[in-house]
Amino acid sequence: MSKVLVEVTLPAAGRAYDVYIPLESKIGEVLRLLSGILTDLANDKYKATDCDLLCDADTGAILDVDKIVAELGIKNGSRLLLI
Repeated sequence: MSKVLVEVTLPAAGRAYDVYIPLESKIGEVLRLLSGILTDLANDKYKATDCDLLCDADTGAILDVDKIVAELGIKNGSRLLLI
């Protein structure tokens, strides 16, 4: 499985995390995985909800949960926001 290394900023916790995400997965799947993992890492500063979104940190564009990671041009070094 091909993966890319991205930086995910979690404003609620004031932290950024480097994570690998699979290129073949839908953003919705990645969002669920990241939400769960970052809930554990954020020391009670963030709690996953059904309203969480992934955004491109450079453009502010909300990533479509039905699109595949590779379709959105996400690559090594891409910066995302989890809000």
